[in-house]
Amino acid sequence: MDLNIKTREYTTVAEVSGPLMIVEGVEGVSYGEIVDIITPAGEERRGQVLEVREGLAVVQVFEGTSDLNTATTKVRFTGETAHLGVSLDMLGRVFGGTGKPIDGGPEIIPEKELDINGAPMNPSAREFPAEFIQTGISTIDGMNTLVRGQKLPIFSGSGLPHNDLAAQIARHAKVVGEETEFAVIFAAMGITHEEANFFMRDFERTGALERVTVFMNLADDPAIERIITPRMALTTAEYFAFEKGMHVLVILTDMTNYCEALREISAAREEVPGRRGYPGYMYTDLAALYERAGRVQGKEGSITQMPILVMPQDDITHPIPDLTGYITEGQIVLSRDIFRKGIYPPVDVLPSLSRLMSGGIGEERTREDHSGVSDQLYSAYSEGRDLRDLMAVVGEEALTERDQKYLAFADEFENRFVTETKDEDRTIQETLDLGWELLSLLPEAELKRVRAEHIPKYHPAHKQ
Repeated sequence: MDLNIKTREYTTVAEVSGPLMIVEGVEGVSYGEIVDIITPAGEERRGQVLEVREGLAVVQVFEGTSDLNTATTKVRFTGETAHLGVSLDMLGRVFGGTGKPIDGGPEIIPEKELDINGAPMNPSAREFPAEFIQTGISTIDGMNTLVRGQKLPIFSGSGLPHNDLAAQIARHAKVVGEETEFAVIFAAMGITHEEANFFMRDFERTGALERVTVFMNLADDPAIERIITPRMALTTAEYFAFEKGMHVLVILTDMTNYCEALREISAAREEVPGRRGYPGYMYTDLAALYERAGRVQGKEGSITQMPILVMPQDDITHPIPDLTGYITEGQIVLSRDIFRKGIYPPVDVLPSLSRLMSGGIGEERTREDHSGVSDQLYSAYSEGRDLRDLMAVVGEEALTERDQKYLAFADEFENRFVTETKDEDRTIQETLDLGWELLSLLPEAELKRVRAEHIPKYHPAHKQ
């Protein structure tokens, strides 16, 4: 007889508060353990142990605590942490926030069961990301290059077209030279039905759905479900990348909704709040998600992450974008001012940054002139933007001829380099050639950031 088999079912629910339930008189319960909850109506829900004290367990209920009472609710502790059954059949499928299929297809027959919390990647086994990913978007490819294995978030604002940009990147992302297509894992947290329909229609219209796995937690789904949705997605990504050798692009939207769910749990536990009411451990929690990107030595696959977050009141100093910026390797910032001009995608290259860009560009990766062109475009656009502010004060007549050229450059940069159609897929060569065309608006003597030998080779005035 196996003495380890022990049914641990309790009806000793002492309190139900927000998304949490407190169970008394428990023994042998461990942190992170999965719990089956039988409601008074006979429905089954799932939860997870958040805290264990002597004889007491705090359980977060994924499907919400409505209709639960303290008298007849049954709680069964399973003795296991949260696992997800994974298989290559997950490509082209749509799952709910808890990993159950919601596309009308059959249940997945798993090849493997994996813990959704993953295992930390050994830093010494990490390989430095250095392979250029072409997204087809000039402001990213040319100025804030994404490399394979990087985590590069998009900082957006309410009403800005970050969903269009995410869908465009999901369709077009590829590694030039190998022409390998990415498997895309798309995890949505707290998005509306309208946004969900947009993504599904876009993936179906372009045929991208065959290589996309979707995990979807909608705005009317329980907030607590948002805590496990990105973990399900990243567990699937790790299986595809490190066990099946695939290159995976993970898009997580919207991390602001994820952090709001963290705040809700923290408030229900009556923890001492940190900045703006978010829990003090939010940095650690976000790092546990973001650091599940990268490359591992000796393994073929890779995970590249693009989290999307909507900055409350467009405030880049808000705790969510602030902490995300510390953990990730840069950010793509969308600007409301550029959006108002009717420009798509409204990427503001000045506060945007890709910290791993230098490792993924140059000869044999993109082109030898890439670094110089990027620096010169950045410098000239920055000066043009400053002159716009000056002109608003002193008037156009007070500007010199040189100033006028930089002003004209800033306008052309936004109208030609930043502006693209939603289906456009520019190659890196087209992006860099366009950069040189714009630089030809300035006197050659002003091109101090490009190497002298590149001017006769790439400058339009020197080309036959």
